[in-house]
Amino acid sequence: MLAALGLASAFGCAKRETLVEAGVRTQTAYIGQKSDPRDLDPHIATDTSEFELVRTLMEGLTEIDPASSQPMPGVAERWETSPDGLTWTFHLRADARWSNGEPVTAHDFVFAFRRVLSPALGAEYAQQLFCLVNAEEFFRQQLRDFSSVGARATDDRTLVISLTHPMPYLTALTLLPPWFPAHRPTLEKYGASERRGTAWTRAGNFVGNGAFVLAEWQPNRHVRIVRSPTYWDRSHVRLQAAVFYPVENVMTQEAMFRSGQLHLTSNTIPVDKLRAYQNDPARAGCVFETPLLSTKFFRFNCQRPPLTDVRVRQALALAIDREQLARRVMQHNFAARSFTPPDCAGYTADSGVRQDVAEAKRLLAAAGFANGQKFPRLELLLYQTGDSGQPVAEAIQQMWRRELGIDVGIASQETKTVLDRRRAQDFDLLLSEWFGDYLDPTTFLDLWKTGAEHNKTGWSSAEYDRFLADASRTSERPARFERLRRAEALLLEEAPITPLFHSPSRRLRHPALKGWEPNPLELHPLKFVWLEK
Repeated sequence: MLAALGLASAFGCAKRETLVEAGVRTQTAYIGQKSDPRDLDPHIATDTSEFELVRTLMEGLTEIDPASSQPMPGVAERWETSPDGLTWTFHLRADARWSNGEPVTAHDFVFAFRRVLSPALGAEYAQQLFCLVNAEEFFRQQLRDFSSVGARATDDRTLVISLTHPMPYLTALTLLPPWFPAHRPTLEKYGASERRGTAWTRAGNFVGNGAFVLAEWQPNRHVRIVRSPTYWDRSHVRLQAAVFYPVENVMTQEAMFRSGQLHLTSNTIPVDKLRAYQNDPARAGCVFETPLLSTKFFRFNCQRPPLTDVRVRQALALAIDREQLARRVMQHNFAARSFTPPDCAGYTADSGVRQDVAEAKRLLAAAGFANGQKFPRLELLLYQTGDSGQPVAEAIQQMWRRELGIDVGIASQETKTVLDRRRAQDFDLLLSEWFGDYLDPTTFLDLWKTGAEHNKTGWSSAEYDRFLADASRTSERPARFERLRRAEALLLEEAPITPLFHSPSRRLRHPALKGWEPNPLELHPLKFVWLEK
């Protein structure tokens, strides 16, 4: 009896296995995300959490090399272009399979492109396909016959794409979910060809072609994926599964990491926690920091007075001390002088934004609000994530109050609510962040074209559109970049947005997680990741 009691006591005192430790044993990664996905439909996904999940379940013509950030073969094993750069021919691999075992064909891509460009679907990323001949005309319903759009399958394994202008970075663009194929029978079964929110993306219904398949999705709790038995490159996929937890509050994520529940947090670490990790030799190696192609900025609703007045927008922009935000509030970030981060694939904008309080006061007075008198109370909307949003908003609130004599309220709401309000353009000012989708300045500048789905400021400029159109028709790099600089200068002068700072990616990563390579696009295909004791 004594021996039995002693054995029970020994087991009672034994250390309990954490999720992280169990994950190493079973090759299951536990990953934190900023928000719960609204949907896992690749053609209507918009935020980084949705993209991260979709890329595990689906694969496009190309895949990213996580070490170089350059595109590499995905479903397409090779491709070639015509001498004028206007026609691209992609040759699909014979062993590409959907998760139900059926072959992935060129027809699946053509069907997907038509779906994305369908006005009824309302895909926010539809403009990414406007480079196809007649694609924008089809989207705007100026053309009804999709066979005139520059995408056709000449046979099951050959996809021919015709462009409106040369795009040397097309294979980088095809990394994006709007370019992913779709399994037509599945979408039609659930009535999803031109509809959002149907059951085709639920576990048990989802048919994808990625390295993993959807095993479980419990909204607001977790998404679980498992290694696909039909993926063409499955022999090189080492993870058996991954579980994603949507935890908007980054303080909570840090606590989960510290207690052994996560191998990886999302890409923001609370500033005070960052210092604690960096100053602790035993934990400093858990901080995974890498340069990131991103910009934190404000959207102004240019259709709501007094923000309809460019002088008011300029005054608000000029009164912001970006160095203080970057260095003191955010610590080790970089003040933004332009919307496009410096050295974006060789492009650097001319310096555009600055702090000039005297000029800000003069402009505000000229707009009829001298010393802030009679200025209406505006609301600054931000995501309720517990990361940098609140301290940044509060710091700018104080700057405007001190320098301009105006009072701006702060409202923080759940990610889904903020995204819905952004889509409806239901805000005064919106604290936003944009992550570059590919290595070219147009991934930032195309956002503000007239009618662009991500614009959501109410701002439109024919001159801005013309600069971008001229750049798209210019093959010589210096001349193309000069036109883009002129467009960006106009954007910053008109101030429908104002950049604040550029941030690196900072995650907490457990030492057992291997193959998670740093890259400025923050793309980390799980097919290259594994766990090691």
